[in-house]
Amino acid sequence: MNPITHSSLAFAADGTPFSEVYGDVYHSADGGLAQAQQVFLAGNDLPARWQGREQFVIVETGFGLGLNFLASWAAWRADPDRSQRLHFVSCELHPFECDDLARLHARWPELAELAGMLRAAWPTLAPGVHRLHFDEDRVCLTLYFGDAREGLTQLEAQADAFLLDGFSPARNPDMWSARIFHLLARRAAPGATLATWSVAGDVREGLRRAGFTVEKAPGFGAKRQMLIGRFTGPGSTDLANTPTAPGSPRRARIIPRAGAPAHARHAIVIGAGLAGSACAERLAARGWQVEIIDAANGPGQGASGNHAGVLRPLPSLDDNRMSRLTRAGTLYGWRHIERLRARGIAVRAEACGVLHLARDPAQQDKMRAVVERLRLPESIVRFVSAGEAGERCGWPVPLGGWWFAGSGWVQAPSLCAANLSVHPERIQTRFGCDIARIERSDVGWSLFDQTGGLIARAPVVVLAAGTGLIDFPQAAALPVVSARGQVSLLDAPEDSAPRVVVCRMGYVSPAIDGWRCAGASFDVDDHDTKLRDRDHLDNLAKLEAMLPGYTTAIDATRLGGRVGFRPASPDRLPMIGALPQPDQVSSATSLAAITRQPGLYAMSCFGARGLVWSALAGELLAAQIASEPLPIERDLCDALDPARYLLRPAPRTTRDD
Repeated sequence: MNPITHSSLAFAADGTPFSEVYGDVYHSADGGLAQAQQVFLAGNDLPARWQGREQFVIVETGFGLGLNFLASWAAWRADPDRSQRLHFVSCELHPFECDDLARLHARWPELAELAGMLRAAWPTLAPGVHRLHFDEDRVCLTLYFGDAREGLTQLEAQADAFLLDGFSPARNPDMWSARIFHLLARRAAPGATLATWSVAGDVREGLRRAGFTVEKAPGFGAKRQMLIGRFTGPGSTDLANTPTAPGSPRRARIIPRAGAPAHARHAIVIGAGLAGSACAERLAARGWQVEIIDAANGPGQGASGNHAGVLRPLPSLDDNRMSRLTRAGTLYGWRHIERLRARGIAVRAEACGVLHLARDPAQQDKMRAVVERLRLPESIVRFVSAGEAGERCGWPVPLGGWWFAGSGWVQAPSLCAANLSVHPERIQTRFGCDIARIERSDVGWSLFDQTGGLIARAPVVVLAAGTGLIDFPQAAALPVVSARGQVSLLDAPEDSAPRVVVCRMGYVSPAIDGWRCAGASFDVDDHDTKLRDRDHLDNLAKLEAMLPGYTTAIDATRLGGRVGFRPASPDRLPMIGALPQPDQVSSATSLAAITRQPGLYAMSCFGARGLVWSALAGELLAAQIASEPLPIERDLCDALDPARYLLRPAPRTTRDD
């Protein structure tokens, strides 16, 4: 993905915000907020069209100052008959930095509260999808930072209304191209409407060819006309169900899309580790009733039970899927922790910084090249010399590497417990409960114990049982392996070195409650549950390679530690999504064409990156279950689909470094 270049603050002669890149203004000189309200909201017959719906999805082609989002949010808030949830999806190639947004938003004091919340959640300017939550998860903003042509290809959303708000076709023709219009058509829900200030002939003809019926309407301010329309391509609703020109009599409303009825919003999540607790919290945030069942006596007792783990990305020179997913997971994961804390829920975590040291001079050169190539914000990653690396961690090191300033450590059990405590009225926990089998019937999925007794029943079941995933016959075909991981615990006085997380073929944490974690081993199909001295020695060898001279006085035979068994996949990526039917398919079959087991989902194979994947994975799976816009790109969703292994031979699982 291409690096993001932020927009620079500039103004036209009359004071209207101006883009020096495109030589055009961001909104009408007659008023930005009024334009948003008359052209884009009234042009789509809003708020009337979202009233009474479970959810309503707006897709915008240019986020700019965020005025259309803020205006939509304000109108939704003020409407007592509003939809239960509002999704706003937008693309922006040149986003503003937060300080510049503050100066711009000051022009509209009536939006001060909402604009302040938007800026408080404003994401790091990195390419890809960023998901932000507001109003107790009832308003969701999905931002794609990058070219709209790529974003609309990658974003998964069914739009009820389109806001076409790029710079003028003469200044930014790519935003008004046939490709854009056809991509919008592919994202259109039945009866989707659109509105824009542009009435250019090429725009009207391009939209018509893509399947939209458009008409001119009275414009805003000095602009005599604007454009409104509806999608009339395959699957669209009655042509009469379209917005009218602002001020005209309202026509019949479009019938809302079918969603899960209220009585069916009930799920069982098997597993209370990072995966299961994250999924349960995200479903509960959507109003679902969730039962979470685990054989242990509390949350985070399995592979998610270590004293401290690392939450940070893993960049690559080509910004491959692993690189993009770990970046998205890290950014969303820290935002999730911040949201929990804002609600007064404690999570043991610290963004103290993570130092990833090079193994040798050749890798050091490659790490420097990765930083130069990706040009990510320094809060995500920058290259540091050996001297600065030593200063950062408080110990001399021979080589430099990556410094992740916004990353750090998390105590996983505290995060699991926090996830389960956010919505106590919607999440019911059942610990010490073994599930022997699950069965599908006309009324949903039933869970049984060893004696055949019924434990619970629900229309949706999520298998987040770690390595126990393939103990269920419905998931037995998946190539899941168990990787034994042993972590060593070292005595650690407070403020002793290292003061940050350090990684290099392993990791070591700062002092946390008098201990630091060092590890970890990764042994596939090794089922030994006991601590082993040889694994302590291996962990100490990794630590010594990171921090020369550090382990001189440490006796491996006197170390404490913990053994966990992590589920892993052959390609080191998680499995998140609907489970396929155990049918034979050809390699030419598409993922979308593979038959799924109704209401049965998997959330597993996080390997050594449970903290990196879990929060974003929970949001992804909850969005899939609820038929909402997805929080990551389409190709990344496909890369995580459990059915992917039906289409290709499974490679050998390697160490998850």
